[in-house]
Amino acid sequence: MENALFVFALGLGFGLLLVWSFKTLPGEKWQIFASVPVAKEGPDRWRGVNLTYYGLLNALAYAAAAALMLVLLGSISVPALGIFMVAAAILACCVPASTLVARIVEKKPCTFTVGGASFVGIVIAPWVIEFVNGTLGRVMDLHIPVIPTLAALSISYALGEGTGRLACISFGCCYGMPLSKSHPVIRKLFENRSFTFFGKTKKIAYASGLDGEKVIPVQAITSILYMGAGVVGVSLFLQSKFQAAFALSVLITQVWRVLSEMLRADYRGEGRVSAYQVMGVAAAVYAMSLPLVLPSVPLPPPDLMAGLRLIWNPLPLLLIQALAFLVFMRTGRSMVTGSSLSFHVIRERI
Repeated sequence: MENALFVFALGLGFGLLLVWSFKTLPGEKWQIFASVPVAKEGPDRWRGVNLTYYGLLNALAYAAAAALMLVLLGSISVPALGIFMVAAAILACCVPASTLVARIVEKKPCTFTVGGASFVGIVIAPWVIEFVNGTLGRVMDLHIPVIPTLAALSISYALGEGTGRLACISFGCCYGMPLSKSHPVIRKLFENRSFTFFGKTKKIAYASGLDGEKVIPVQAITSILYMGAGVVGVSLFLQSKFQAAFALSVLITQVWRVLSEMLRADYRGEGRVSAYQVMGVAAAVYAMSLPLVLPSVPLPPPDLMAGLRLIWNPLPLLLIQALAFLVFMRTGRSMVTGSSLSFHVIRERI
C-alpha cells in the first residue's frame, strides 16, 4: 500500500507543479527574481547581478532528483557511502559537461546543455559503479548492483530534467517553432495549447525575436513526458522490475530528445541533424546494450520505508541542500542580462 501511495503522491505533486508552471512561467516577471548590487556606476546608481528563476528551478530539479535517487537506492539496501561516491563522481563529470558540450556544439561560452550532460552521464555511469565496487567495495565488503542502480539514476534523471525544463520556460530558452510557420496539423494541435513568452530579456526575444508570438510548447511536452516516465519508472522499480524501469526512462528521455529537436526554433548547432540528436540515438542504443554485458544479481523486493529512513537524516538532507545551493550559484547568476539599480529614502516614512 505504501508503494502505491508514494507513487500517487509523486504524480499528484508533480502534476500540480506542471499546471502552475505552464500558466505562470512564460510571463515577463518570472525570469529574474532578484538583483544584487555589486559595483557603483555613478553617485546614485549601482550595477547589479541578476538572480534567476532558471537557477532556482534547476536547483529544485537537482535536489528532487538526488532525493529520489537516495530513496530508491536506499530501498534496495545500497549503503549511503556508496551512493554518495557514485553520485559525486557522476555529477563531477556532468555539471562541467553541461557547459563544455554547449561550447563545442553551439560555440557559446555562456550557455548550458542538459542533453550533453545527460549523454556524458549515461556513458560513464555503469563504469563509475563498477569502479566503486572494485575499490571501495573491496575495502568495505559492499557491492552496488549495477542494473538497479542504473535504473534509479535514470528514473531520477527523468524526473529531474522534467522539473528542470520548467526553468527553460522561465528563461525563455529551448523554445519551439512559431505556430505560424508550423505544419497545419501541428498548428491545429497546439493552437489552444501554445506558449506565448513576454519580456525582452527572455532568450526567445533577444535570440529569435519571437516574444509575444505563439510557439510550440516543447518544454511543456518534455516535462510531461519525462515526469510521466519517472513516475511510472518508480512504480516499476518498487516492483523489482529494474530492467524495465531502466529501459522505459532511458528510451523515453533519449528518443524524445531526438524528436523534440524537430520542433525547436533555438540554435542547436550546424546541420540538419543536430549533435544532440546524434547523442540521443547513441545514448539509447548504448543503454539498451548494457544489460547484455553487465552482471545481474537477484535482490530482495525494494523496501520503500528503508529508503525514506535513509533520506530522513541530517547528513543526507544537508548534502542535498548543499547540492541545490551549488547548482543555484552556477546556473542562477545570469550571464546574459544585466541591471542598474538605484535606491532612495521614502521621506514620508521617516
